[in-house]
Amino acid sequence: MHTKLERIRELDARAVRYSVELVGQAASTDLDRPTPCAGWTLADLLGHMTAQHRGFGKAAAGDGGDRTHWAIAPLGTDPAATYRESADALIAAFAEVAGEEVEFDLPEFGVDRGFPAVEAIGFHFIDYLVHGWDVARALGVPFEPEADLVTAGLPIALAVPDTDHRLRPGAAFAPSLDGWDRTRALDRILLYLGRSPRWPATTG
Repeated sequence: MHTKLERIRELDARAVRYSVELVGQAASTDLDRPTPCAGWTLADLLGHMTAQHRGFGKAAAGDGGDRTHWAIAPLGTDPAATYRESADALIAAFAEVAGEEVEFDLPEFGVDRGFPAVEAIGFHFIDYLVHGWDVARALGVPFEPEADLVTAGLPIALAVPDTDHRLRPGAAFAPSLDGWDRTRALDRILLYLGRSPRWPATTG
């Protein structure tokens, strides 16, 4: 039987690898496309996703408190390859986490405490499940994660507080949208985390 750490690590790795598949479909001409993340192009989104992989990887190794590890850097001439390298490094870093008692420093979360490994990797998992959808919508390609990723992601998404902190600049998620409690699991995740499943037909 998997431990909680093994389970969330495995879910996260699969979500990240799926995001790599989606990013790999982007051409250089796609980088200026808008995304469901308000004000961000696909290039902006990939810069953020790559930086977060690097920051979480350093946090897994005990050095997340250094904010320079979270800084967005140029993606270079092959953004998809840069993203894939950061994803591979992140998966490897999470695989080295020794146990559930390991704490991650996540300064971008705005709290002065560490997060237990299962919780921290859960944050990363739901973020990349949703960011995979962001990439797919920006590219206009299907988003078809394995069903158990969505099932596992729903309670993690619903545990994110829906408070005024979501209105702050740089907040990970926008306030929830109406109807999040009356639809299928993937749409519930998206709506609760402030994204319209019908984007770009509506704002979200």
